[in-house]
Amino acid sequence: MALSREELIQAVSAQMPAKRWKHTQGVMESAVALAEKYGADPVKADVAAILHDVAKYWPVAEMEAVIRDNSLNVELLQHDKQLWHSEVGAFVAERDYGVSDSEIIEAIRWHTSGRVGMSLLDKVVCLADYIEPGRDFPGVEYIREQAQRSLEEGLIAGFDSTISLLLSQRRVIYPLTVLSRNDLIAQL
Repeated sequence: MALSREELIQAVSAQMPAKRWKHTQGVMESAVALAEKYGADPVKADVAAILHDVAKYWPVAEMEAVIRDNSLNVELLQHDKQLWHSEVGAFVAERDYGVSDSEIIEAIRWHTSGRVGMSLLDKVVCLADYIEPGRDFPGVEYIREQAQRSLEEGLIAGFDSTISLLLSQRRVIYPLTVLSRNDLIAQL
C-alpha cells in the first residue's frame, strides 16, 4: 500500500462529514473484532473498513462518470444511487490510495450488496457496516446477536432487514442482494 494507515485515515476522513467518519471508525472497530473472531486478516479488515465509504459523499455525476469511464459495473446505474459508492470506492482504493490487495478491493466493492460466494473478508466488512456501534435502526440488535452466532447468520439478518425495508417502501431491490442472501442460506 502506498500510504501508511495514518495517512490513509487522514486522507479518507477529510472527504466526509464528521458523522460519517465516526461511522467509519465504528466499522473499523467492528471489522477488526469480527476478523479476529472468525479468522479473517484483521489488518485487511481494518484497511477495507477505512476505505469502505471513501466515495459515499462524491457527487452522483462524478460517481457515474467513474463507473462509465472505467468500464465498471454499469448495471449499477440502473439501481439505487446508494449502491454506487461501493463500486467507485473499490476503484479509487486502488487508483488513488495504492491498494493492490484484491481481497481488500473486493470487500469494499461488495460491502453494500454482498455477492454470491462472498469471501471471509467480504462477509466481515459487510457485516461490520451493519452492526457498528453507532448504528441505530429497528432490528440492529437482532443482527448483532446473529453476528455473534456466525457471519452468515448475521449477514442473512442484515440482508433480511434491508430487503424488508425496501419492500415496505415499495422500492426496487438490487437482485444481487437477494442472490447473496440466498447463497448464505445455502451455505448453512
